[in-house]
Amino acid sequence: MSNSNIYTLFHSKFPSDPKAVFLEHEQGCLLYSQIDNETGKLAGLLKQLGVKKGDRVIVQVEKSADAVMLYLACLRVAAIFIPLNTGYTAEEVKYFMGDAKPHLIVCRPQDHDTITESAKEFSVPHVLTLDESGRGSLVEAKGGASIATDTEHCESDDIACILYTSGTTGRPKGAMLSHDNLSSNANVLHSYWHWEDGDVLLHALPIFHVHGLFVALHCALLNGSKVIFLSKFSLPAIKENLPRSTVMMGVPTFYVRLLEDPEFTTDMCKNMRLFIAGSAPLLSETFKEFENISGHKILERYGMTEAGMITSNPYDGDRVPSTVGYPLPGVTGRIADDKGKEIERGEVGILEIKGPNVFQGYWCMPEKTAEEFRDDGFFITGDMATMDDDGRISIVGRAKDLVISGGYNVYPKEVENAIDEMEGVKESAVIGVPHPDFGEGVTAIIIKENHSNITEEDIMAFLKEKVARFKQPNKIFFLDELPRNTMGKVQKKALRDTYQGIYQ
Repeated sequence: MSNSNIYTLFHSKFPSDPKAVFLEHEQGCLLYSQIDNETGKLAGLLKQLGVKKGDRVIVQVEKSADAVMLYLACLRVAAIFIPLNTGYTAEEVKYFMGDAKPHLIVCRPQDHDTITESAKEFSVPHVLTLDESGRGSLVEAKGGASIATDTEHCESDDIACILYTSGTTGRPKGAMLSHDNLSSNANVLHSYWHWEDGDVLLHALPIFHVHGLFVALHCALLNGSKVIFLSKFSLPAIKENLPRSTVMMGVPTFYVRLLEDPEFTTDMCKNMRLFIAGSAPLLSETFKEFENISGHKILERYGMTEAGMITSNPYDGDRVPSTVGYPLPGVTGRIADDKGKEIERGEVGILEIKGPNVFQGYWCMPEKTAEEFRDDGFFITGDMATMDDDGRISIVGRAKDLVISGGYNVYPKEVENAIDEMEGVKESAVIGVPHPDFGEGVTAIIIKENHSNITEEDIMAFLKEKVARFKQPNKIFFLDELPRNTMGKVQKKALRDTYQGIYQ
C-alpha cells in the first residue's frame, strides 16, 4: 500500500550525490544526505514527547534551517504542522492555542515565559524553544532522543498542515491542507515552471507562509536543488547572490527594491532563468521597468492559503502584466455571480475553483466550511476577477475587502475591532490603498468620540500589543462621519477612492 505522506515524495527526489547541498544558510550548509538523520532526530524527539499522528504542533520561530527540519520531522510523524507569523502578538497566539489544542508549541526563547503561561491555561503538554541560529531547548532535547527511521503512513486526505487565515468577522480560521493538497500542487508547479537540473533557488521569503514554505521549498525539494536560504530580504544579500542563482520567488516589494538600486543591472541577472512574483498585486509599471533593466519578464501567479497556487502566467508564452494567467493543470476556475452561476467572459464576478489543491475545510468549523463551497464542489475564493475568451484571469478586487500588504493578508474587521476597543474611538473603517512597495497600504479612517483628543500616535501605541505589525495601519485619518448607503452600510469603495493617491 503506497504512502501518501509528502515526505516520502520529497525523499524519493533527494540527489544521489552525498555532497549535494539543500540549504546554504548563514550558519553553514545542510546537505540532502543529512536530511534523513536530522529529521529522524527531531521525529524521535516528537515521539518521545508523545506527539502522535494527527496531533497539532504550533511553531512560531524565526526562519532557520532547523525550522525547516522541524517541519519535515512533523511530516514524518504525521503530526499537523501549524506555522505562525512571528509578528503575531501573545494575545493572538493564545487564540490559536485554544482553537488548535496543540500537543507541542515551539517558540522563540524570548517568548518562552509568556507562551508557557498561556499554554498552562489550555493544558498544552510541552513548550520548547528555537532561535534563528539553531539554539534552544528543542535542539538540546533532540540530542537525547532515539533517531526515528520510519515515516508514518498517511492517506491522501490526511491533514499535513493547518494555516490560519483571519476571517472578515475577525475570528481566524484554520485551513486544513492534506498531504495530497500539498503534493499535487508541488508536482504541478515543478512541471509548469520548468524546473531543471542545476537550478538554484534564491529564498528570501518567510517560511510561515504558503509562498515561502510550500511553493518555494517544495519545488526545490522535488528538484533536488540548492537553496540559498537568506534569513530575510536584504538588498545587499540579494544582489550578492543573484549571479549564483537561477530562480527567485518574491513579493512585489522585492522587485521594487531592486529597481530602486542603481547597481541592479542586466549583468547581475545573466544566470537567472525565472523571476516569480505573488502574494500581492504586481503593478504593470514594475513589470515593465523590471523587464527593461533585467531583460526578464516577471512571471506573476495567484494563490491563497486555502489552495496553494491556483493560476499562473505561462512559462512559455505571454506573461501579461496585471493578469495572473491561467488555472494550473488540474485546476478548474470559473467567474460566477453571487449564486454560483457562471457569467459571461470579460465580466467581473467571483472566482470559484475546484481541484486537488483545494483544502479539506476549516478546522472545527464545519458550518463555515459549508458556506464556502458550492453544491457542485467549487470553492468560493471571495476574489473578484475577470476571465477573457482565452481563459486568462485578472484579479480586480476582493469581495470581502481583504487587504494584501507586503504579501500578508490583513482582514479589516479584525483591525477595526481592535481600534474600536480604544477609549475615545467612536467608529473605524480600515481599507487597502495602492502602495508602491507593499501592493496595498493598511489605512484607517477613524471617527472620534465627542471631545476626544486622541492622536494617530495614541492609536498606534494602543495597537502595538493588539495586532501584528503588518496589520497596523500605515496611515490614519480622522473624519467627522463615514460615508454610508441608504441601508447604513459603510461605503468602503468611496473611502478607497478618496484616499487613492496617498502613498504615491
